[in-house]
Amino acid sequence: METRAEHFECAIVGGGLAGLCLAIQLADRGISVVLFEKNRFPFHKVCGEYISMESWPFLESLGLPLAEMELPKISRLGISSERGFVLNHRLGMGGFGISRFTLDHALFELAVRKGVSVMQECRVIDVQGNADDGFQVRTSAGDFQAQVVCGSYGKYGPQFIRLHENDALKIDSQNYIGVKYHIKTDFPTDRIELHNFTGGYCGISKVDQDWYCLCYLTTARNLIANGKDVKQMEEAVLFKSPFLKHYFTHSEFVNAQPLVISNVQFSKKQTHSNGIFLLGDAAGSITPLCGNGMSMGMRASKLLAEQLYLFFDGKQTHDKASEHYHSAWNAAFGTRVRAGYHLQKLFGKSRTTDFALKLLDKTPWLTSQLVSLTHGHTF
Repeated sequence: METRAEHFECAIVGGGLAGLCLAIQLADRGISVVLFEKNRFPFHKVCGEYISMESWPFLESLGLPLAEMELPKISRLGISSERGFVLNHRLGMGGFGISRFTLDHALFELAVRKGVSVMQECRVIDVQGNADDGFQVRTSAGDFQAQVVCGSYGKYGPQFIRLHENDALKIDSQNYIGVKYHIKTDFPTDRIELHNFTGGYCGISKVDQDWYCLCYLTTARNLIANGKDVKQMEEAVLFKSPFLKHYFTHSEFVNAQPLVISNVQFSKKQTHSNGIFLLGDAAGSITPLCGNGMSMGMRASKLLAEQLYLFFDGKQTHDKASEHYHSAWNAAFGTRVRAGYHLQKLFGKSRTTDFALKLLDKTPWLTSQLVSLTHGHTF
């Protein structure tokens, strides 16, 4: 194994949106950054791929030419119950669609151009050390030294991360699975739809190229009841929704096999662990109804970057940076996370969902309020 002598001011574990955005911001301030990613760019991720417009100015400030990418702007929402009722609503802020394949790769290239050392196909095995003496990051490519370590590794925590289980706020004891396809179909480019079925819900919206993202979340129980066969589960469960049956049977699938993640549990976790800053889904696996986790991950990167600027400028200690980041994270996301937990309970239940949608259809002001809880202010 190669032994590395380089010392970096910041090491970031995970090259998702939060990690890449943090790396770019720090590099822009002249801070040396190494980022570890277990995959090789570009690659797909299970994700709804709808981003609220709150993130548009931020991404452009990083140097991403969004205006030149001809991305679909999404301003209309449709939510259906398994019984066939559809709630239609015009989105206030709205959003845009872009695949993670395209977005993450663009941010990766931007990070490299700005001087970030990106270690691809590199697994972090362990992190040792502390804020006073610095950290040693042991990886499949050798050992690295860093003053600060940030975890942006997604929903699955590595063994060296120790979370306080008593702080976890579980929605329920169930595990969930996420499944994503890219399809080509006849669907309005300015609309996003959420279609409910027993034990889950599925979203569809336009992304870049001529693709649409078809992504759903359901309980692991649904999969087990269908012999752990995704296709069988879709036909037995999702096809009970007339809308989903139509999209699955009248669309061209870009890839025959879906991308699947399992053992997903939604909980409020924490913003640090043994001196390691956490952001994105690493800080708390976020329900899709909290207000698109992509925007929340990117906003968290800005909140953390602001505290790390002060740390590297010698204006605050590591402990103070951690304390202030935690307070800023709760202020920015506390309401959205709580709203998402409660909204989650209304979805995937035939009678409850149908009743809730019919009530919201008669009270558009309430629908607007609920939607606003899932979209933050521009940053």
